[in-house]
Amino acid sequence: MNDYIVTMRKYIGHETLLTVGCGAIIEDDCGRILLQQKRDIWGLPGGLLEIGETFEETVRREVLEETNLKISQIKLFGIYSGKNGFAQYANGDKVFSVQIIFHVTKYEGTVQGNEESTRLQFIHKKDIPSSLNPHQAPFILDWLHGIQPPIIK
Repeated sequence: MNDYIVTMRKYIGHETLLTVGCGAIIEDDCGRILLQQKRDIWGLPGGLLEIGETFEETVRREVLEETNLKISQIKLFGIYSGKNGFAQYANGDKVFSVQIIFHVTKYEGTVQGNEESTRLQFIHKKDIPSSLNPHQAPFILDWLHGIQPPIIK
């Protein structure tokens, strides 16, 4: 877990913590999207901004850690906030996360997961699973339906 989050939890307990997440819609040459399965839900590779990082550094680090891919030609897809940003974990911790989502079509490496993923798979639009992470569904569905959101949504 991020050192910042551990430190802040000492002060605020389970109260709502504001975080910034950075994720990547990684699209291959066949128009498929890379999804990451964690337990029974699917989502995008990505993670939390660490103190001192840029959004781009965060998404590059997280994608490399979670997929073994080095991404390039990163373009901002959208910034998401609102009710889907709230979550409460089984341990009682509450968070509100602003999500900075990037679109990537250039990458190097072979997809290889880590202990965070049950599975990583490029999936065609017609085969997108219904069991999407509810916090990530809005931007995955925007991509699926060809909606280029306003930068801030």
